[in-house]
Amino acid sequence: MDPLPIQGKLILPLDELELRFSRSGGPGGQNVNKVETKVELRFCIPTSAVLSDAQKELLQERLQARLTKDGFLIIASSENRERARNMEAARARMSNILRDALKVQRKRKPTKPTRGSQRRRLEGKKQRSQIKRNRGKGGLTD
Repeated sequence: MDPLPIQGKLILPLDELELRFSRSGGPGGQNVNKVETKVELRFCIPTSAVLSDAQKELLQERLQARLTKDGFLIIASSENRERARNMEAARARMSNILRDALKVQRKRKPTKPTRGSQRRRLEGKKQRSQIKRNRGKGGLTD
């Protein structure tokens, strides 16, 4: 298994990733009760030597709901019948989750509505009020 690339020069070495295998539920034919194809990939954020302190804080803040009490991010994969394919799926999911959590979010720049959009909005409001104003007049009488 190769080191796990996250983004740019950030690559998680193998010694920081922990793999566990277990029997998977679902279809599997003859091998369903004897082959351990389910893959569990674990990464401990607080003890990582690759991440800076700022990155660790960011990950713990953004992934708070996904982390264990000890700060482990655990990804399980059992979609496929083959261990290798489940391992690749878990690695890809781990990489995507960490990449998205480390992404720098741009600050929103407040903008003003254009003159045209303001004019169209007011015209629409005037038309709507005119429709409502005309509702009570000219109704049928008995």
